[in-house]
Amino acid sequence: MIPLRITAATPAVAPFVARLNAEGRAFELERTSGRTPFDLDLEIVGEGRSVYRSSSAELELRGIDAGEVDGDVVFIDPSRGIAHRLVRARSAHNTFLITERCDQLCVMCSQPPKRGHVDMFPYFEAAALLAPANMVLGISGGEPTLFKDQLLPFLDRVLTHRRDLSFHILTNAQHFEPTDLPSLARLPHDRVTWGVPLYSSDLVIHDSIVGKDGAFQKLTGGLAILAKSGATLELRTVLMSRNAADLPDLARFVTSQVPFSSSWAIMQLENIGFGRLNWNELFFDHSVQFEPVANAIDLARSRGLNVWLYNFPRCTVPEGYRHLAPATISDWKRRYPAACEECSVRDGCSGLFEWHTDDRGFQRFGTL
Repeated sequence: MIPLRITAATPAVAPFVARLNAEGRAFELERTSGRTPFDLDLEIVGEGRSVYRSSSAELELRGIDAGEVDGDVVFIDPSRGIAHRLVRARSAHNTFLITERCDQLCVMCSQPPKRGHVDMFPYFEAAALLAPANMVLGISGGEPTLFKDQLLPFLDRVLTHRRDLSFHILTNAQHFEPTDLPSLARLPHDRVTWGVPLYSSDLVIHDSIVGKDGAFQKLTGGLAILAKSGATLELRTVLMSRNAADLPDLARFVTSQVPFSSSWAIMQLENIGFGRLNWNELFFDHSVQFEPVANAIDLARSRGLNVWLYNFPRCTVPEGYRHLAPATISDWKRRYPAACEECSVRDGCSGLFEWHTDDRGFQRFGTL
């Protein structure tokens, strides 16, 4: 796996954000804002360490080549001796984890919620302003809109100062109120996409999956507010044995009741967290039972809705649908089994999650 945390040492006492510059390295950061007080320059390399300095700060990183982090924006926690790579300059998969709190308890949650919360908004804002040009930054949780009073102004400020950046925000959309409409409408809709999970058109099934009574009703209310604001919406549905048979009905619901959705992503289950704990009950092997997925795709696309298959290895999908399965698993948690070494489409394929075990996966799996 790609390391997101690096062993670090600094004389500083308080946490801080910095952009790492290794002049003369193969990769050169495309500057978006010129030099800032947050820029640290590489001065010493050797013996497994890299030392960065500016007029006001010093940072030593250990166990990683300076070329790998050139241009990265890191959050340094001096008390723990760790540098967190908030923005990796050469990656398309950068996500800010706003909170680990959540008001749902989804049966397949890959990151089960926690009660604690640490406010990182000032550090995320500094990191976003230092990001390379034209990036799409993810916002995730927990449930980010539990802190919408901080989230919405954060988005407004960053997008005002960085007109080249975009955000993709994962949310259950249950915490929007009519009073949020002005803030939502003010955001540039071509640069903010709200990714919202919807697991079934049957409210009983949806509520049972997310572990919260009344969730479906609150979700539909939140979707209405997003629609009124003009927001860009991506619906997301994790494929499970609990909802696979209902996918065609969900396609009908989405295209008739949520017509402003710009796309619909059907996603494979992730074998970690509650997903691993409940794997035997939840996993639906589309490699041998693709019919409900195909029927849902055909119906939705016939009505003009873009549909995508996220986290689906291409070789597990019938040929006529493979073009709908892009490489969506983040680079830091993606792996390709040995069978993929000679595959002709590997570079455009999601592969598997790092923690997806070969003995609990797809019955039909091979190279193309």
